[in-house]
Amino acid sequence: MTRVFSGVQPTGHLTLGNYLGAMRRWAAVDQHRADSLFCVVDLHALTMDHDPARLRRLSRQTTTLLLASGLDPEVCTVFLQSHVDEHTRLSYLLECVATDGEMRRMIQYKEKAAKERDRGGSVRLSLLTYPVLMAADILAYGADEVPVGEDQAQHVELTRDLAVRFNQRYGHTFVVPRVTLPGVAARVMNLQEPTRKMGKSDESGAGVVYLLDEPDTIRKKVMRAVTDSGREVEYDREARPGVANLLEILAACTGGDPEALAGVYESYGALKKDTADAVVEVLRPVQARHRELCADPAYVEGVLRDGAGKARAMARPTVDAAYRAIGLLPSVERTELSDVR
Repeated sequence: MTRVFSGVQPTGHLTLGNYLGAMRRWAAVDQHRADSLFCVVDLHALTMDHDPARLRRLSRQTTTLLLASGLDPEVCTVFLQSHVDEHTRLSYLLECVATDGEMRRMIQYKEKAAKERDRGGSVRLSLLTYPVLMAADILAYGADEVPVGEDQAQHVELTRDLAVRFNQRYGHTFVVPRVTLPGVAARVMNLQEPTRKMGKSDESGAGVVYLLDEPDTIRKKVMRAVTDSGREVEYDREARPGVANLLEILAACTGGDPEALAGVYESYGALKKDTADAVVEVLRPVQARHRELCADPAYVEGVLRDGAGKARAMARPTVDAAYRAIGLLPSVERTELSDVR
């Protein structure tokens, strides 16, 4: 059976972009067609300055929203990255296969490092090396597919390169994964800056629809969305990014086609109203389920505990094999545990 791995960072409140671009497909398609693992990658959140208490809150909230979006722990595996030691065990081995040049060519590193320097901060080494940890996240489970947004595709390509290189040098150990990109609304853009991704760590929330925003707040944000010069509603990502963004969001919420929808509207106002209503309706069941889960924290804790156990059992054989392949002696403790089993 095909194995799918994907993750989400708890670096901010999850957005409409996270839901339409990834989470909804995970719940509706991926968890049913494959042996799927969905991970809250909390270790990646340590690459930038953060508040520990906020990270814990966001890790729990992110888990709860993944479940509220429809992920079923009886069907897939939902867990926290930091609860499974195999991620960090494998990451160091892959650092010994990766090169400094590869790391510094990563677009996200360049962008985030520049932003950190501009505000007078220091760039953490983990920001440079986190694509290797991401590769470890994927390779530890023998994932065949990694559904990600366009901004993460470069990291999956690095993962493929590291897997091939390790296999060639030390013997076949890893499955070489492939990236899968969603279709419509693969990259929902900021409502105020439609040439920029709708990000959960955005400093200003005016252009970001968060999954837990109240319906009135959602409507206000969409109605205030930046459009473009001219009056005709046309679908053109390059020339008219604001209108194109609204059409893609509406299409993703209603199952329509953005180009076809463009022909339905004669004014921006009507397009915005229908888009706002569609977003509210799409998020209504997610918000309702989130409230139910928040009232039962023991259930969420149980999901994370059981998910970590399942993930650990899947990852350990591959990571142990990588340790042997690269030339490390097995620990006495692990050998004894294997004998007991």
